Amino acid sequence: MSARALWLIRLGVATTLLAGCGSPPPPPPVTVTPIPPRPVAATTPVQIPPPVVNPLEGNTSDMPSYDAQGRRDPFEVYEVREGSGGLTVSSTRLTGIVRNARTALALVEAPDGIGYIVRQGDTLGDGTLTDIGLDSVVFAVAAKPGAPATRVVLRLLGN
Repeated sequence: MSARALWLIRLGVATTLLAGCGSPPPPPPVTVTPIPPRPVAATTPVQIPPPVVNPLEGNTSDMPSYDAQGRRDPFEVYEVREGSGGLTVSSTRLTGIVRNARTALALVEAPDGIGYIVRQGDTLGDGTLTDIGLDSVVFAVAAKPGAPATRVVLRLLGN
């Protein structure tokens, strides 16, 4: 190849490269068409829900019920009757004491075999639990309302 041919090839390559280095042509102008506003729909009035009715005050026919099936209903208030035929502190026996760092509980059994878990301040039959010791509990029993209380101590069996 001659020097002239080599020079022409280089000139063609350089021209091609320089032609590609120019800036691109400007984009065509864009026309913006405004979007027409949407028609505003008529507002509907707000529906206020009916007031909430406390089911304990009104009709209780739609309230769920509990079928005890012969057991004591846990949703009813349990009252121990006082006086004749009722539970008395002197007829119960102390079967256990459960204690941790913050609280103490006494396990007391009635003559009919029903057990009660009581804590200080609870009332059992005719007495109020005033103190729970390591092996005994103390009840304050009043014979009649307004009468001075008698102190009854129940001890654990075997102590």
